[in-house]
Amino acid sequence: MSLRIASRFALRELRGGLRGFRVFLACLALGVAAIAAVGTVRAGIEAGLKRDGAALLGGDAEVEFTYRFARDAELAWIEGISDEYSETVDFRSMAVVERNGEAERGLTQIRAVDDAYPLIGAVQLSPDMSMADALADKGAVMERVLVDRLGLTPGDSFRLGTQDFTLRAVLDRYPDNSAGGFGLGPRTIVLTDDLANSGLISEGTLFSTEYRLDLPPGADLQALEASAEAQFRDTGMRWRDSRRGAGGAARFVERIGAFLILVGLSGLAVGGVGVSAAVRSYLAGKTGVIATLKTLGATRQTIFLTYFLQVGVLTLVGIMIGLVVGAGLPVLFAPVIEAQLPIPAAFAIYPMPLVEAAIYGLLAALVFTLWPLAKTEEIRAATLFRDAFAGSSSLPAPKYLVAIAVLIAALIGAAIWFSGTVFLTLWTAGGIAGSLAILVVAAVIIRWIARRFRKPARGRPALRLALGSIGARGGEATSVVLSLGLGLTVLAAVGQIDGNLRSSFADDLPEVAPSYFFVDIQPDQIDGFMDRLNGDEAVSRVDTAPMLRGIITQINGQSATEVAGGHWVIRGDRGITYADAMPKGTEVTRGAWWPEGYTGPPQISFAEEEAREIGLELGDTLTINVLGRDITGKVTSFRNVSWEDAGIGFVLAMNEAALAGAPHSWISTVYAEEQAEAQILRDLATSYPNITAIRIRDAIDQVIELVGGISAATRYGALITLVTGFLVLIGAAAAGERARTFESAVLKTLGASRGRIMTSFALRAGLLGLAAGVVALGAGILGGWAVSTFIMESDYSVIWSNALLIIFGGVMASLLAGLAFAWRPLAAKPAQVLRARE
Repeated sequence: MSLRIASRFALRELRGGLRGFRVFLACLALGVAAIAAVGTVRAGIEAGLKRDGAALLGGDAEVEFTYRFARDAELAWIEGISDEYSETVDFRSMAVVERNGEAERGLTQIRAVDDAYPLIGAVQLSPDMSMADALADKGAVMERVLVDRLGLTPGDSFRLGTQDFTLRAVLDRYPDNSAGGFGLGPRTIVLTDDLANSGLISEGTLFSTEYRLDLPPGADLQALEASAEAQFRDTGMRWRDSRRGAGGAARFVERIGAFLILVGLSGLAVGGVGVSAAVRSYLAGKTGVIATLKTLGATRQTIFLTYFLQVGVLTLVGIMIGLVVGAGLPVLFAPVIEAQLPIPAAFAIYPMPLVEAAIYGLLAALVFTLWPLAKTEEIRAATLFRDAFAGSSSLPAPKYLVAIAVLIAALIGAAIWFSGTVFLTLWTAGGIAGSLAILVVAAVIIRWIARRFRKPARGRPALRLALGSIGARGGEATSVVLSLGLGLTVLAAVGQIDGNLRSSFADDLPEVAPSYFFVDIQPDQIDGFMDRLNGDEAVSRVDTAPMLRGIITQINGQSATEVAGGHWVIRGDRGITYADAMPKGTEVTRGAWWPEGYTGPPQISFAEEEAREIGLELGDTLTINVLGRDITGKVTSFRNVSWEDAGIGFVLAMNEAALAGAPHSWISTVYAEEQAEAQILRDLATSYPNITAIRIRDAIDQVIELVGGISAATRYGALITLVTGFLVLIGAAAAGERARTFESAVLKTLGASRGRIMTSFALRAGLLGLAAGVVALGAGILGGWAVSTFIMESDYSVIWSNALLIIFGGVMASLLAGLAFAWRPLAAKPAQVLRARE
């Protein structure tokens, strides 16, 4: 019976329009729209990757080998399962252009291909031509950025190693672009046969070979992957198929999408503060109605259901608006988004992101509205028109507190389920809860400070009035600090993390990073290489090391993946070095280095930190597959390895006799004065054309650019949180307009001028914004430190330029919102206002 009556009451209340609920709808819709939009973009990219998986990979499946070609048994297996296959070789080198006796060089990622390339998909060239014509007679195609950098046009010549090539066309698009991972240089494509005399592909040089397979229709990819794993797991073969055609790109999209949705949840939490404030303000205006209903016999349950149903209908309206906006914007701007993406996307209306956003919105709305709705039960008929909540206890009934706790747990559980990141979700939830707690405590402290400073402010009426309003019970302090503070906290934390990421790459570079990283130095070239550098006064330091690549396949005779799980050292191949005497600067933390001239069973020195993460101990055995050959050695020492200085570092080192006979090359880092770098590169590249030089500054600039793109996406998410906070702030200002009108009328009656009243309002808004900004900055700095220290495991320092911007933003946002709703109170006539309150 009470549900039917409550439904009738709720419908009658809704007929009165949405006055008082505009901010409610805006906050809820904006939060849901942000989450729905991110989810729709992520779903569109995932759909595009799935649709074009074979084209992205360049085949139905791919098998890869490091630093070698497939052997006879492996080729026989490949031929047996495929209708056709294409062999490509991928490596880095220097493209050299000679002009007027001067050589200009550019780092390039080379893909050497056969006549079957591309097996699946198509290459787009400018001018338009076939790949066969473009690569005929030692032809080449090159990405436009490198063409422009070297000043080439189709028909010009350039050199790779010792082989001359003719640029035939600009490479606009190729099918396996997204599968290649992060490259340090633009792409150049040539025929593998044309590199036979270049000196760039030989045993021991740094290259990988990929065999793209065209499989028979209906081929069982899972069964073929299992077969490859069973037969060739220990030979270094790696399998990938069109189910994961984009490789790391798909994982990156999934993870960044999950992270941005968690940022969106922060915005929804800010909106929740506005939702709660809107409901509280609305119910405060319904005190008389509620009290009257109780005098007529309405039960507590009927009252609660009346407003719960009313708020529920408006929640569904807000969620629907958010879903329409969040799903519609990515589809509307699909051409613009697709043009900016390096991977394919298929934008459409996908149900799952919308369901996810709707669940988040519904749970958040329930969490933030149940508290004020529960307080309706405490309104008594005796308090008919005033002080609806004045005599109530600070907490709702226990049953409502339990319900709120269950809803919060459900919200966190849904976030974990949808994002797939337990650790990050719990960190986000803890950060939001901690920020809200800090802001609530800060609001109480701010009110206490304002009351304490009223006496010292005698003689300054405007300031005294502002402090009195801030310190008043039930004033704006709590709502402003919560709404604006949480949005600024998210933005401050993102700004601090972004600034620290950038500074960790850029600020310390001149002090710690080498000038060049040289690879593919052949054993018979290392002495001449060192002779050129040792006599150069501009060179302060040269580090060299032999390098091979290998895959750790077993730990103590068991599968390495089973023992170490998904640790990065076990995934894929790792760089390995050898040494006889302990290299200079090596710090052994446990165990002992092998004696000089040692020729016994293989011994291994492992990086201390990685060994601890995997669970290695002294005396454990590792089996490493190097160029298809298994080498088993015993771990006899652990050592410190630094990865922060861009120098040479190896997780795994072995005694010289264990590896010296295997084909390998040398790598080197060269520390030199900046003005001497160009001459060093010219001399070494002229003497040894096969050597590839990677300028460390250029490599770090690419990483900074990538980090900048991620940071920009995160900042946009945080900006939505701030916009939501500003909306809540506007709602709080609008809700307090009636109180300011009465205050203005009383002050005018007592002789205060409009200017003094306006100054009081401005001071109130500015001080609250300053307080919110300072508190948010503290919470943001703390959050940034926690993320940098415990998640990213990097150094942290406060970026004060970002910090001051946050404080300024808090003051301005509060001022704009406060003054926007100060004009009508100032214009109101005291007589009319005071008569209306009688």
